[in-house]
Amino acid sequence: MSTETRTPVATPGQTPEAPDNTPAWAIVTLREVMVKMRDRTYLLSTLVTLLLIGGSVFFNAYMSARGSDHTVAVADSAATEIIAAADAAGSENDGNTSFEAVTADSPEAALQLVRDEEADAALLQEENGNWTLTGKDEIDSGLRGPVSEALTGYVISANAAAAGTTAAELTAGSELDEALLEGDAEQAVIASVIGFAFSFLFYMATILFGMAIATSVLEEKQNRVVEILATAIPIRQLLYGKVIGNTILAVVQLALYGGVALLTLNLTGTADMVGSIIPVSGWFLVFFLVGFLILAAGWAMLGAMASRSEDLNSSSTPVMAIIFAALFAGLFAKGQLLVIASFVPVISSVAMPIRMLNSDVPLWQTFASLALALAAAYALLSFAARIYRRAVLQSGGALTLRKAMKLEQ
Repeated sequence: MSTETRTPVATPGQTPEAPDNTPAWAIVTLREVMVKMRDRTYLLSTLVTLLLIGGSVFFNAYMSARGSDHTVAVADSAATEIIAAADAAGSENDGNTSFEAVTADSPEAALQLVRDEEADAALLQEENGNWTLTGKDEIDSGLRGPVSEALTGYVISANAAAAGTTAAELTAGSELDEALLEGDAEQAVIASVIGFAFSFLFYMATILFGMAIATSVLEEKQNRVVEILATAIPIRQLLYGKVIGNTILAVVQLALYGGVALLTLNLTGTADMVGSIIPVSGWFLVFFLVGFLILAAGWAMLGAMASRSEDLNSSSTPVMAIIFAALFAGLFAKGQLLVIASFVPVISSVAMPIRMLNSDVPLWQTFASLALALAAAYALLSFAARIYRRAVLQSGGALTLRKAMKLEQ
């Protein structure tokens, strides 16, 4: 008795279906992305965050461009001259702050203008030569500071003239300039702000998407869906698909946040100082991609070894410690400590872009740090695949890493 292997024959007029050669991990990746894209909570939170980013940029631009007009009641020419100096200084500094002197017949009349809210404050000189700035119930700091500086300049000029010299000669050599051995002060301020943004975004994304990976793995394990999937595709491919899918979602979300921020900065005309930020932001996305791959593998292992959601909270300490280390390195690391942190995988996702903001980093160091991170990602993904394959099909209580390594494949 012989057996024959029959080849399916297409019916007349019907085209034979081509075999589907799509890799299993790609199918899982697409599924992870599509499930998230249909999640209203995820879409709503992303939209709200985008609106908050754009709104905050517009609000800051509005507050910076909004003019501050101050009216000061005066009773003599000296006070008028002081207010004129304050107005000149305000126009020179930001062009949006102005001071107007309202002349009154007497000090009492000047105070009455303040009571009637026709003036924000009154600048009066007492009989002993001292000056008093009087407000109704408060004095705005935007009024107090410039008037105080203008008064100091006026008094110095008057005293210098009485001594037969000039204010410039009296104050010669008193100006304090600032300098940095590396970079400049203005760039340091920008680096501090952007460094905080990088650190915060990395912290939030790795926790939100990482916990989503662990929860997804745990739910499939509890519902025994993974046992069905294991009969169709290799377990390793299931892990890779989950990790890659959530990594793509995290990177796209970060790119959206950055794109909206840069767009609103350009629309409001406040993008003068972001020229050096754009290249570093690109490097941040690259380092974030590799760092997130490492953490995603860790989150997937935690989900595979857990048996209930409470287990995730108790077993996530090592991964959370790494995330917090990256956060603190981005916020507080300086000097040699920042240099060392920029070569430590995961932590380098934040530390290296911040180094690039603060100073000129040799290109070989950037690629060396990236190579170390890629090597760590490959090693941990391979290790995570072995643990995931052993633990995800195990029912019962939670597993420790040591127990999971002893399980048969």
